[in-house]
Amino acid sequence: MIETKRLIIREMVQSDYDALCKILCDEEVMRAAYESAFNLEEAQNWLNRHLKRYEEYGFGLWAVVLKETNEMIGQCGLTMQGWREKEILEIGFLFQKAYWHKGYASEAAIACKEYAFSVLNANRVYSIIRDTNMAAQEVAVRNGMNNIDKDTKNFRNIDMEFLLYSVERT
Repeated sequence: MIETKRLIIREMVQSDYDALCKILCDEEVMRAAYESAFNLEEAQNWLNRHLKRYEEYGFGLWAVVLKETNEMIGQCGLTMQGWREKEILEIGFLFQKAYWHKGYASEAAIACKEYAFSVLNANRVYSIIRDTNMAAQEVAVRNGMNNIDKDTKNFRNIDMEFLLYSVERT
C-alpha cells in the first residue's frame, strides 16, 4: 500500500495477530496510550475492528513492516475518531517498544498524512494523543502538526486527558 525508505505499510491480516499482541499486550507500550495492556481477546477484537474499517472506509490502522526483516514492528494508519461530537480523520500509531526512538513512528505517520492528503483528498488530519505521552507528541510535531485542543476522554472506564494535534493540507 505505502512504501517509505525503511517501511512497508499495509493492511493487517489475521496472521499478524501474534505481532500485534507484542504491541497491544505489552504493559509498557500500552500504558503510554491507554493506561494498561490488552488481553488476548481485546487484541483480537482490535484486529477485527480494523479489518472491518478496511471494508467500511478503505483504511484503518495498518501493519508497519520493517523492509530489512519483513517483521511487523508496529501499526500506523488512519481512522475516523470522535472528538467533541464530530468525526475527524486521525493518524494513529503504536509500535513495539524495541522500535521506539528510531524514527519509525514519524516515518510512518508522515507517509499516512501524505496518503490522507493525496489519496483520500483530506484537507486536514489529526492525532489524538495522551497528554502524558511526550514521545507521541514529538511524532505529531515532526509530522507538521500543532496542538489545537485538549479534552478528557473515557477509555476502559478511566478518564484520561488527551491533546488534539492537527495539520492542514497546503
